[in-house]
Amino acid sequence: MKESWNFKRCVSVLAGEIELLGKISAAQKMVRQAVMNREWADFDEKLNEVNRIGAEFAFLEDERTLLFSALEGEGKPFYALISSLPMNESRELARLYRELKMETLKVQALSETFMTYLNEARTLAAAYLEAVCPARGGKLYTRKGSKVSQDLRSIVINNRF
Repeated sequence: MKESWNFKRCVSVLAGEIELLGKISAAQKMVRQAVMNREWADFDEKLNEVNRIGAEFAFLEDERTLLFSALEGEGKPFYALISSLPMNESRELARLYRELKMETLKVQALSETFMTYLNEARTLAAAYLEAVCPARGGKLYTRKGSKVSQDLRSIVINNRF
């Protein structure tokens, strides 16, 4: 279904996306701090908050796509789409779109940096376990002796023998 063009709604959706990206960034920062400080008590809640805000953002993104589909030129770049609008509307939408892109790039860069950190920590933990227990041959076992996945999501080392 094609929406009719609504400038005010488009401004509202773009501004909402920008606001949600700020919230996502703040929530990701809390998750990153919890991981760095090894505060696992509220970790799931913080991660769920990031996911909840991400779902809201996805909804607004779908709405923005639907709203801009009312402009002629399916598949055209954003700036080409808004070039046919009145100058004041075009400038406002371009400003909001640039801000949205910048916020998106910031969140993406922080996410990639955090994922790199987590992957390095996982690699370091695996290398540590291999160095400490070379006889285990890269395998992990439960305390009852059954083999478990090597994803290292949660691992406790019992150093009592």
